[in-house]
Amino acid sequence: MGTAVDDAAAEFHEFFEAHYAELARLAHLLTGEADAADDLAADALLALWHRWDRVREAGHPVAYARGVVANLARTRIRSAVRERRRIALFWAPRGGGDDGAADGPDVPAVVDVQEALRRLPFRKRACVVLRHAFDLSERDTALVLGISVGTVKSQTSRAVAELQRLLGPETPAARVRVAVAAQRSGGDR
Repeated sequence: MGTAVDDAAAEFHEFFEAHYAELARLAHLLTGEADAADDLAADALLALWHRWDRVREAGHPVAYARGVVANLARTRIRSAVRERRRIALFWAPRGGGDDGAADGPDVPAVVDVQEALRRLPFRKRACVVLRHAFDLSERDTALVLGISVGTVKSQTSRAVAELQRLLGPETPAARVRVAVAAQRSGGDR
């Protein structure tokens, strides 16, 4: 006679065997990435396993699993879009005209921003880096730093203004943000 834990594990194993391929196909169709599909299906099933008692009592574990896959796929797609935007901004020509187009990243600007960031007090630097390099929301930044959302807003605003002052008046805020974001994507090599 099996225990409740053994019964739940056996039931989940059956569910896994019956629905893994379907969930992977769903992930592939949603993301268009075959490699990511297996990972997303596995992540969804892991999340289901952690809540299996509640999921199986809900009555429709397959529908719940599909929802988890859809949410994971949405998160992956949004992340990819944000990363592509950052890359596009980083590699975009500077100066507005074809004559001013850069052939590669603006390494001196990245180095200048690194130096300017080092000169900021920790809280301002942390707010700018978390908000612009790691693309965290104001709320998430506040949670990470243990401060209020209002403090994140004011510290980020003041930090960007101070970075502009340190980097020179011709440096627009957007360029500062791009250079800070470049820190994350390896622009500091």
